[in-house]
Amino acid sequence: MSWLQHRSSQHARSPSSGLGRSTRSFSFAEPEINLIPFIDVLLVILIFLMISTTFTKFQEIAITLPSASGADTVESAREINIAVSSDGRFALNGKIMNRAQLASSLKQMSSSAREQNLRISIDADARAPHQAVMTVLEIARDAGLPNIAFSSQAKK
Repeated sequence: MSWLQHRSSQHARSPSSGLGRSTRSFSFAEPEINLIPFIDVLLVILIFLMISTTFTKFQEIAITLPSASGADTVESAREINIAVSSDGRFALNGKIMNRAQLASSLKQMSSSAREQNLRISIDADARAPHQAVMTVLEIARDAGLPNIAFSSQAKK
């Protein structure tokens, strides 16, 4: 039995008092949910979000991103792999070495293969120190090897 039915049955059973009340039954209206204030609140929230997101665009740092176009054909290049571990260690083609050894090896490769197209591929760990990667770039520049690529993995 719902509250509305229970209330109307109690009211119909109560005897009339001497206060001039009649014993006729009252018809109760079913409660309704007014959606207009709800819609008004949602529209205000929507307008607030629209305005706040347009302002966040102007609060960011203004940068101009570089553009690049991929080549259809890649020249055959001898690739030199340099790995940088998360603790800043270097490995040249799978052989672990320090900075001095890496510099001498790259200078030797550069001088012995001047006519070949050498490309350095830097495989840096995501947690590798920025300074370690910059060290590899400096060593490659000093060895005269300008063709450098960074390896990455596709997001899943």
